[in-house]
Amino acid sequence: MTLRVHRAPPIKAAISVPPDKSMSHRAAMLAAISDGSCTVRNFLMGEDCLGTIRVLRQLGVAITDAGPGEFLIRGCRGSFTAPEGDLDCGNSGTTMRLMSGLLAAQPFSARLIGDDSLSRRPMKRIMGPLGLMGGNLRTEGPGDCPPLVVDGNPALRGIEYSLPVASAQVKSAVLLAGLFASGKTTVIEPVATRDHTERMLNHFGVTVHREGNRITVSGGCFPKARDFTVPGDVSSAAFWFVAAAAQPGARLCVRDLGLNPTRTGVLGVLLRMGARIREEHRSQGPGEPSGLVEITGSPLKGTIIVGKEIPNVIDELPVLAVAGALASGTTIIRDAAELRVKESDRLAVVAHHLQAMGADVTEHKDGLEIRGGKPLRGATLPSHGDHRIAMAFAIAGLFADGETVIEDTACVETSYPGFERQLREVVDGRA
Repeated sequence: MTLRVHRAPPIKAAISVPPDKSMSHRAAMLAAISDGSCTVRNFLMGEDCLGTIRVLRQLGVAITDAGPGEFLIRGCRGSFTAPEGDLDCGNSGTTMRLMSGLLAAQPFSARLIGDDSLSRRPMKRIMGPLGLMGGNLRTEGPGDCPPLVVDGNPALRGIEYSLPVASAQVKSAVLLAGLFASGKTTVIEPVATRDHTERMLNHFGVTVHREGNRITVSGGCFPKARDFTVPGDVSSAAFWFVAAAAQPGARLCVRDLGLNPTRTGVLGVLLRMGARIREEHRSQGPGEPSGLVEITGSPLKGTIIVGKEIPNVIDELPVLAVAGALASGTTIIRDAAELRVKESDRLAVVAHHLQAMGADVTEHKDGLEIRGGKPLRGATLPSHGDHRIAMAFAIAGLFADGETVIEDTACVETSYPGFERQLREVVDGRA
């Protein structure tokens, strides 16, 4: 599949975006280990999240399609049944890493596999702490990469673990394993990462203690049956945020959007760059806040994205790099080496693709320096099987002379089913 994009006039649109991917994964997993029946509404029907549903069904969890984007999940009280065959996580690192935490305490072995992209992503980060808890994990691929075999140990023990690198996936895997362990399990973050797991554990009746960057759960406290409705994904909205923010005269409203403060760093970055943004929170409280965001386009200027801000914009950095190329002045992104072990080496791919479109970019070991303001020109760009690369450069194509061709865009279905259709609607003024 290819996606062809041309320069577009300033967009004027009011849209909704697909449900949040991170929350969809977690809602399915917590409902699956709960003590009763849970309805998960507005679930993301992308390939990554459906992979989690498929894996849970293989583990004996009864999951019924209850309507468009809706599943009735009958919790197994934390006791899965041994799967027949491998557990295929597809392209989803979240599925593999978080499920490893749940599988570490089961009384059977499971082998988790993935597609070519996931099979190149290292799993050592979760093997370390889960091994300290008594879990037995090993990889069969080169360089600590999948397939990942988990030989379950029902006698896990709680630990106190300091994350060497800020990672919400590793934090979540350890906290989920901690529900099955004896005693308390504490994860200490070097900087705060997205806190969906903690918020959703609270929603499902599990007490999570937080003191600064120390997060603690107690063993034996399993989720209660609760329904959950997933709000829109701010990472998916980020593509439209940049498309509107960088176009003077553009106006965009995104409705029913998750506004968890550990996920809205992209709005803070765009504000510094000069975007005019209005947030309206409509759902508050201990769960997941949600509301709408309005953006009015204006000339952007470069900014610096480093340090503690990085974990909260990690998924949005490809499209923020595009914003940097469209801004005046220099945008510096550093402390983002994590991008090299995503679905692609995103630092290398973003640098290459922006240069192919005429931007002035320097690639560093842990980031990018983008001297913005040069006119972009259309180019033919491979996605490298990375959904966020494909969508970020589709947005870049809206600002380029000539035609921009994004190759191999089937990967977009992992997180944003219907992206191309919505792109046409937004550009044509039908949204």
